[in-house]
Amino acid sequence: MPTTFTPTEFTPWASLAGGALIGLSAVLLMAVAGRIAGISGILGRLLPPFTEPGLGARLAFVLGLVAAPLVVGLASGAVPVPQIAAGPGLLGVAGLLVGFGSIWGNGCTSGHGVCGLARLSPRSAVAVLVFMATAIATVFVTRHLLGAGA
Repeated sequence: MPTTFTPTEFTPWASLAGGALIGLSAVLLMAVAGRIAGISGILGRLLPPFTEPGLGARLAFVLGLVAAPLVVGLASGAVPVPQIAAGPGLLGVAGLLVGFGSIWGNGCTSGHGVCGLARLSPRSAVAVLVFMATAIATVFVTRHLLGAGA
């Protein structure tokens, strides 16, 4: 039976556990494979041309991301159902902008925010400041100037 979570639901223990698992997986990937757990890089290297070894490991990583909600559903009896208050057109534009930002910034929030900051990378610190400022500005414009999502 699916459950619906509201965007303002406060879940400190689930968030703490999720953050700890993300941190642990990033450390393990770096320790075992010497790789940074940046989702855009891992996903991008699944596309041809396949120039690096490790296709199976990258595929397993992405499949794990997709399978995680199913495992939660099996363990808890309730599959989380995200609520997205945007239409397909806006989601498509948002996806393209996120993809462009990941390419232009040479990484994504997981690579820069989780792994790059932990390695004290100045480039990652700048990237995190830029995408956080962009997110804050986007929320301000959509909620306060356009009146959407309030």
